[in-house]
Amino acid sequence: MNINSHNPNPGHSPRHSQILQMIHREGGCAVDDLALSLGVSAMTIRRDLQELADAGHVLRTHGGAVPTARVSFEFRFLKDAQDNAQEKDQIAGLAVRYIADGDSVLLDSSTTTLAIARRLRGRSLTVITTSLPIASELYGCTGIDLILLGGSLRDDSPDLAGPITEANLETLHAQIAFIGADGIDDQGMIYNESVTLGRMLEKMAASAKKVYAVADHSKIGQAALKRFGDIKEWEGLITDAGLDPKWNQKFKRAGVKVIQPQHIQNTTVSSA
Repeated sequence: MNINSHNPNPGHSPRHSQILQMIHREGGCAVDDLALSLGVSAMTIRRDLQELADAGHVLRTHGGAVPTARVSFEFRFLKDAQDNAQEKDQIAGLAVRYIADGDSVLLDSSTTTLAIARRLRGRSLTVITTSLPIASELYGCTGIDLILLGGSLRDDSPDLAGPITEANLETLHAQIAFIGADGIDDQGMIYNESVTLGRMLEKMAASAKKVYAVADHSKIGQAALKRFGDIKEWEGLITDAGLDPKWNQKFKRAGVKVIQPQHIQNTTVSSA
């Protein structure tokens, strides 16, 4: 699956992408409304919808189309990736400084680690991930030895999890891991909304020599269903400059190391 923040459906024409965006936003669209909005004939729209239906992206209805589950979760993932995109890029810029050439790097399936992956192109590394978008981002990159962990494709997200993924993680030991969060509390406990994913992230953390939490400031002070780690036992939390200073004080009292743009030298740090 090639998920790209610039064009959610690579290989489609710009009009197909516009149609998919409208159908996803509205939950379904009529042929006449699409034709009027895009300035083409109803016949052209019907042909477009049939091509999109044949590709599995929409379901045809009487007079229009609705999105399939697949296109819904693709757009949901893209929205998550675009939320706080500048902050995630700040975090990625810090994270890659902790990666030395030749390292083996574990990346979970969060949109923050996707931002990290985009900065690894051109590096000489082994990258291990459960994320289909990350695999798509790094596929074919010279110097990247890409390992996509096996497992079951989750229904609502383009990534792998489950017993096979967990068993594969138990056979690996990476130099460094970067793990995203749905929430981090004031004691440095890290959470995920999914019990299944949280259990897998526990094993991912156990499979790396050094582990960093990566999360933008909107995730701080939140909790979720599954607590899967304690950042005090990891190398620290890499976050953006927008974190409220009061949280720095809370984390300091709790013994959580916080890494922000103003807290790091402009050098590459070896993970050796």
